[in-house]
Amino acid sequence: MTRAAPRRRADPAPRRRAAEKPTRRWGRSKPSGEARGLEPAYVELPDERPVAQPAEEPVEQQQAPTVEGLVAEPPPRPRPVALEGPTAPVGVRPEDSTRAPWQEIVLWVGVIIGGLACLAAGARSLGPDVLPGIGSVAIATAYTWVLCARTGGRPVLFTALAAALGAVVLLVDLPELRTGASVVVAAIAAVLGVVITVPAVRFRQAARECCVAVGVAWIGALAALGLEPTLTLARFEYAVLLLALGGAFLVVYRLGAGLHGLGRRGVVIVAVGGVTLLVTLLYAEMLRRYGTEGLIESLLGVVHWSRENLGAFPRPIETVLGIPALAWGVHMRARRRQGWWVCAFGVAATAAVSDSLVNPAISVLESVLSVVYGLVGGLLIGYLVIRLDLFFTGSGGGRRAVGRRGRRAEEAENAVRPEPKRTDALL
Repeated sequence: MTRAAPRRRADPAPRRRAAEKPTRRWGRSKPSGEARGLEPAYVELPDERPVAQPAEEPVEQQQAPTVEGLVAEPPPRPRPVALEGPTAPVGVRPEDSTRAPWQEIVLWVGVIIGGLACLAAGARSLGPDVLPGIGSVAIATAYTWVLCARTGGRPVLFTALAAALGAVVLLVDLPELRTGASVVVAAIAAVLGVVITVPAVRFRQAARECCVAVGVAWIGALAALGLEPTLTLARFEYAVLLLALGGAFLVVYRLGAGLHGLGRRGVVIVAVGGVTLLVTLLYAEMLRRYGTEGLIESLLGVVHWSRENLGAFPRPIETVLGIPALAWGVHMRARRRQGWWVCAFGVAATAAVSDSLVNPAISVLESVLSVVYGLVGGLLIGYLVIRLDLFFTGSGGGRRAVGRRGRRAEEAENAVRPEPKRTDALL
């Protein structure tokens, strides 16, 4: 039995040559003789005749459709406005309100001026006897509105409550009610004097803010005096200071991001301020009660000399603690939020100013001079404290922040913290 010869495979080279062989006519080429029975290779030649291209029509750019109603767009962020009514959220002016902010500011400034006019008329025995009380209630009402609006409270509610309580005090006309109302007015003025300040990049701006705070507290002192309180001076001063400190720290707790916003440096500042306040109060009280006659006479000799030669003696708590803390606090607020905790101790100065006129042993002129001397002395101490702060924590650290060029570099680098205007809500 013979084996069949193996079947020869077709050589693919002729097919490739046929595919690569050019042809001279359109269509299919003849089968090549070298293909040896294989299927002929046909080559499709591209049509090289030009084809007229259709003109491109302009395509209108259509805006992508929006999905309205499916996803709610976030409402526009409201801009905080100062001294607004409580119908809006905290520190936000309602959208449907037609009154401009300056109209409300002018209104309450006018109320304060009217209250001062009533107090001035009562001091000169012009008009009815109740006129000074009306002026004090008007100033207290205006201060309550401004304080609530500045701190993000409910101005209409608390202003109406203050006006109603003031009317009750005037109608009932009891010494206890007048004294209590006088304490509350002085405390409100002390807190407002600190809250109304704005950050200060430089020391002269810090001095300006201290003057603003003292001026606000001084108007509150006139209102407290207009209610004609019957008091024990030491108790009255302690009550005003404690109420003002409590209110200031409640406000600063919100403005200063709570206790966790203090940091290590803030804790040290609050501790030093608290110890200074406590030592000042305890030393004055211990000296009053248990001081020896020789020590008291020597200290009183300095006070008498100052009164005879300078016209007044500055309040120690205002000079040593209040004004320096307020000046340093507003200076720090332009750089760090912890400055609010320092400003809280500025209430020691504004409280001392707001209750300065109720002391029957000194005249109005002596009281004014005492406040001015305390302001000047406190600003000198505050200047030194600010320079020490810049020396240790200024731009670049060390002595670079001491000179003029170093201070300007520090202001450009660190004093960039924004804060609302004086007429805007802080919260």
